Amino acid sequence: MKYLSTRNSNLDLSFFEILFQGLSKDGGLFLPHEWPALDINSLKNKTYEELAIEVIHPYVSVEISKNDLKKIIDESYKNFSNPKIAPVTTIDQNKYILELFYGPTFSFKDYALQFLSNLFTYALPKASKKLTVLGATSGDTGSAAIHAFRGKQDINVFILHPYKRVSEVQRRQMTTVKDENIFNIAIKGNFDDCQKIVKELFIDDDLQQKTSLTAINSINWARLIAQVVYYFWAFLQIDEKEINFIVPSGNFGNVFSANVAKNMGLPINQLHIATNQNDILHSSISKGLMKKNVVTQTYSPSMDIQVSSNFERQLFESSGRDSESINHIFKEFSKNNSYTFDKNIQNDLQSCYSTTAVSNDETINAIKEIKEKYHYLADPHTATGLHVLLEKEGNLPWVSLACAHPAKFGDVIEKATGEPPVLPKDLSKFFDKEEKMTILNNNKDILKSLILQNI
Repeated sequence: MKYLSTRNSNLDLSFFEILFQGLSKDGGLFLPHEWPALDINSLKNKTYEELAIEVIHPYVSVEISKNDLKKIIDESYKNFSNPKIAPVTTIDQNKYILELFYGPTFSFKDYALQFLSNLFTYALPKASKKLTVLGATSGDTGSAAIHAFRGKQDINVFILHPYKRVSEVQRRQMTTVKDENIFNIAIKGNFDDCQKIVKELFIDDDLQQKTSLTAINSINWARLIAQVVYYFWAFLQIDEKEINFIVPSGNFGNVFSANVAKNMGLPINQLHIATNQNDILHSSISKGLMKKNVVTQTYSPSMDIQVSSNFERQLFESSGRDSESINHIFKEFSKNNSYTFDKNIQNDLQSCYSTTAVSNDETINAIKEIKEKYHYLADPHTATGLHVLLEKEGNLPWVSLACAHPAKFGDVIEKATGEPPVLPKDLSKFFDKEEKMTILNNNKDILKSLILQNI
């Protein structure tokens, strides 16, 4: 398996090369040259860990044996609190919820980041290098990364989050970690500002010469392959001929992982994207207009994004894998803050995905209705998908993804239901600890200086 960049389809890189780079030097994102095919029937009756080996191994087979991959995967999921790792809950006929909050930080991000940190631990001695991990978070990626990488030898971690724009629980999960290799940076701006700084630093030659910079955001391909696993898992638990998924989406990584599963042979009938009021994905797919607007704060802060990094991967696929087209699209988008797709790309996007933009009021109402009707408590990100699920009918199963534990968003839950959620013991402990973070202006050079002082 070799890898190309969305902005240079002639690249031919190994898995370890793209693992450590994270983002291609041309500014593009890595993808495999071809999609491996899996036989669904051969995957039945496997545990989550056994399934993960079969799904992931084709992407890493040159560098990592199945036996070594098994050790990485077993280590990654050994501390998840549910024996099924990602259980599927039935709420009504053909209506299911895939629960992805049983990792150490109660977020679906744990499923990829626990794997990624153990992958780095395995690969670093072979590469004989030290790493500087750089990432931006709109809420849950940061805490999942920090708890995955804390205390790891030869790895320093710099996580950017938008100052005063994540929930208190999300912030405290990051800022109460005091390990010397962890640096929490609060940027005076929004998530898109954080993400822009990260991308600029990845193509900063001076910084790259002084340290091995790598990404833990979903721009890193290794994160996405770990997320592909739970789509196969949900299908195998339900055991029907075809399946539909509803995916709350901000940065497009999770739903693109579902499309990867489809490319590998998973019989997905429909993929439905739920966004919040920051609806660039909804507009891009339903209208063919990718237009950057002002980011508004919502009840689902992890989805408060206007420029979705992973959407570039889908555009590459929808353009017929034409890297020249992708360079043109993003050059124009960078210049004008908007781009209208040609009919071929728009038609392909609409053949892959349907979309709904869910308002704040609709999010609150979905939390309330699901609680009253099904006695199920959902966090506000999950609720954007459940708003869509409530309206779905038909003979095929619809599976909506549960992104995080509702207790991480207590204020919103109380607003919707009239009662605060019960905090699990592992979340309540963060309120008793001191916080450690550095607040910076929205400037890449200031951050670059901080990184160079601390590596």
